[in-house]
Amino acid sequence: MKTILSLLALALTLLPARAETFSIDPVHSAVQFEIRHLFSTVPGRFNDFEGTVTFDQAKPEASSVEATIQTASIDTANAQRDGHLKSEDFFAVEKYPTATFKSTKTERTGDKTGKIEGELTLHGVTKPVTLDVEYLGMGKGMEGDTRAGFTATVTIDRKEFGLNWGKVVEGTSVLGDEVKITVNVEAVVAAAEKAAVED
Repeated sequence: MKTILSLLALALTLLPARAETFSIDPVHSAVQFEIRHLFSTVPGRFNDFEGTVTFDQAKPEASSVEATIQTASIDTANAQRDGHLKSEDFFAVEKYPTATFKSTKTERTGDKTGKIEGELTLHGVTKPVTLDVEYLGMGKGMEGDTRAGFTATVTIDRKEFGLNWGKVVEGTSVLGDEVKITVNVEAVVAAAEKAAVED
């Protein structure tokens, strides 16, 4: 009997893991950015976003991600600055209410790391970008649901997306061109996926 159980356990471990679709949990996730302002770095974030992650633990290179951000949810902890960022000088949120990312290729670079290539659409401009990603783990959440965590970073040139506003004070640019974006994601198995597994 022990031999049969051992063989069964071995067979289960050899079964290929299948890709699962996760929904980004906005309560436990964050889309943040940093940009140089004169002689310091100013942080900000977007508070309204959604997306899905299709993740194959056995074959990470088969994974994919799509996300949408509501640009009017920009938050730099300063109402006057946020109003300026929403204006035509920057995000023009009435004309371009969303920013989107859709992956086109995933590459594994280590046990817990990878690169995700994709198309970022911002301010009506679509450009290819590559995210550096770290996989933080997967397991059961407090409600018994399956959750996975990831951190992704990318640096973009804002002017490549038509965000060209700028001023110079005594030879120093008020605003830098490079924007560092950090996305911290906790995602939960999508409802439809969970129902299919339970059936």
